[in-house]
Amino acid sequence: MIQREREREREREKERERERERERERERERERERERERVIGKERERERERERERERERVREEEKERERERERERERGRVRERERERERERERERDRKREREKEREKERARERERERERERERGRARERERKGEREKERERERERERERERERERERQSERERERARERERERGRE
Repeated sequence: MIQREREREREREKERERERERERERERERERERERERVIGKERERERERERERERERVREEEKERERERERERERGRVRERERERERERERERDRKREREKEREKERARERERERERERERGRARERERKGEREKERERERERERERERERERERQSERERERARERERERGRE
């Protein structure tokens, strides 16, 4: 009787021991589960960190791209400004050329005017020359006329002389 009681007690003790063992196993399983959960949590945290880093990288890249675009825009602005400056310079050069051409044209006009004036002066000189020649010719003509007049006067004088001589001759003849 006591023997069986002790036997049952040992049996119960073994059962409790097995129960404790199962409890420890369940505890180990829960610990493993918690460990897996921690590992998964860490992995998720790393993944979120990687995601945040990718996001930061994307933002940095976009900002760099915007900066590059702004730089390209500034460069296009500088190119346009240089082109406008070249166009203004070409316009100034065209103005200077037109100005030089107008000046040359004015100079040519002045030269033509001077040439016309020289031509008029030559005309006046020729006219004066012709007038002088005509005057000299008239003077020579007057001189020839005076010479003819003197010749006629000498002729008349001689005639009177001859007439007086004849008169004296007749006088003597009457005597």
